[in-house]
Amino acid sequence: MTAHSSSGASAQTAPELIEVEVGPMAHGGHCVARHEGRVVFVRHAIPGEIVRVLITDAGEKARFWRGDVVEVLRPSEFRRTHQWKLADSLRAHAAGRHPVGGAEYGHIVLPHQRRLKAQVFRDTLQRIAGLTFEVHVSGADGDDPTGLHWRTRNAFAVTPAGRLSMHVHRSSILVPVRNMPLGVHRLDELKLWDLNFTGIERVEVATPAGSDEALVVLTPTEQAVHDILALSGRMHQQTSRLPEGTSVVLLVPGPRRQDSPEIVRLRGRTWVQETVESTHAGRKDFRITADGFWQVHRRAPALLVDHVLAAAQPSAGQTVADLYGGAGLFSAFLAEAVGPDGTVLSVEASPGASRDARRNLHAAPQAVVQNGTTDRVLAGWLRDRNASLDEGGLGDHRLDTVVLDPPRAGAGQRVVEQIHQLSPGRVVYVSCDPASFARDLGQFTQLGWRTTGLEVLDLYPDTHHMESVAVLERVEQ
Repeated sequence: MTAHSSSGASAQTAPELIEVEVGPMAHGGHCVARHEGRVVFVRHAIPGEIVRVLITDAGEKARFWRGDVVEVLRPSEFRRTHQWKLADSLRAHAAGRHPVGGAEYGHIVLPHQRRLKAQVFRDTLQRIAGLTFEVHVSGADGDDPTGLHWRTRNAFAVTPAGRLSMHVHRSSILVPVRNMPLGVHRLDELKLWDLNFTGIERVEVATPAGSDEALVVLTPTEQAVHDILALSGRMHQQTSRLPEGTSVVLLVPGPRRQDSPEIVRLRGRTWVQETVESTHAGRKDFRITADGFWQVHRRAPALLVDHVLAAAQPSAGQTVADLYGGAGLFSAFLAEAVGPDGTVLSVEASPGASRDARRNLHAAPQAVVQNGTTDRVLAGWLRDRNASLDEGGLGDHRLDTVVLDPPRAGAGQRVVEQIHQLSPGRVVYVSCDPASFARDLGQFTQLGWRTTGLEVLDLYPDTHHMESVAVLERVEQ
C-alpha cells in the first residue's frame, strides 16, 4: 500500500504515514489538512481530529497529496463506528486492504453529516460564484436515523471470478461484496452475491420503493459480447433462482459508441414501475426501462416533485420547459398543474428516456417530449420560435418557467445563456453537485438573475452528495 505518483508528479515517493490535524471538510468527501506546508486531502476524517494518514496518492512535485485515515489519535465527538465494514477505512487498512468507495461519510453521525454538507455547500458557492447564502440541509421524512437502507438503485462491478464487487476510491482495484447497507432491504433479499456473473462487466439493480419487484441489468464484457447467445444461456440459468417478481435483462452495447444499447430480456420485463405520491399533487405511476434514469433515494422523486412544484408555482395555461426531463417525473406533475390549456415541453437527450417519457405522459396531451441535447433544442427554439411543437420548436409559445435538472456536470455556459435569451419569468434549478451548480449560478447572476429561494436536501446519507432546488428570477431593469 505504498503511495503512488499523481498525474505529472515526480516519481519520488512521499512518507507512507503522516500525522495531521484535520481541517475543514471540502467538496468531494475529503477534509483538508496540511503536512509541512503541503495540502493533503484526507478521506474518512472529521474536522478537528488528529489522525494518522496513509498516503495513497502523492509525488514530491505534486500540488497536493491524498490519503486515508488509518488511526484516530484525537477523535471528534461526532465520530461513530462505520456501519459498513468494507467501507470503513480503519478496519479495512487493519486488514491489509483499502476501503470501497460510496460511503465516505459513514463514520459520522447523521446530524453532523448534514451540518458538514451545509458548510461545504455554503463554502462552494462563495468560492466559485462569490455568493453568500444561509444554508440548511434537511433529510427525507422516514429516513433510517443511521443513514442506511435508502438506495433503490445500486451498481456493482464484477471480479474475474464472477462475483459482485465495488471499486476502491479512485482506483481500478475491486473488492468483493456480500451486502450493500445503503440499499433498501429488497436488495439483500435478492442474494445476488451468491451468483456467478462471469462474462458480465457491470450489474445494476433497480428495487422500487414499496414494491416486491426488481430489475437486474447486466452489461456484458467486451469479450462476452462476441458470443451473446452463450452468455444469455449462462445468465438465464444463474438468475433462475432469483425471487419471484425479479426481471433480468442484458444491456448489449451497439456496434458504434453513439448507438443505443440493445435490451435482451432474459426473465420478466424490461422495465419497472415506480409510484410517486406527492404531498399536494397526488399519485402517479411511471415506467422506467432498463437503461433509464431514476432518482436513487426511495423518497427522492416525491420530495423533489413537492419542492419543484412549490418553486415553479405553475398555474393553468402556462408554458413550462422541463430540461433534462428524463422519464417525465417533473413533466407529469407540471402538465397536470398547467392543465389542458397549458404546455409542458419535456426535453431529454437519451432516446430511451424520451421513450419512457412519452409513455408516462401519454394521458397528458399538453406535455410534449422533444428528444435531443438541451443546447441543440434550445438553439432551435431561439432560431425559429414559430416552429411547431411537433417540429421541435416552441410553437410560438412564450416560456413562463424553465425547470432544469442537469447531470452532475451541470448545464454549462451555453445552456445558461440560451435560457436567459428565452426570457422565462422564472428558473427552477435542481442540482446534484454544488460545484457545477455554483458555476452555473454565477453565470445566471452575471446575466442579471437573482436567487430568491434555495433548499438543500440530504438525499444521499453516508455520502458527500446532496441535492438542491433553487429559484431564480430576473432582476428588474
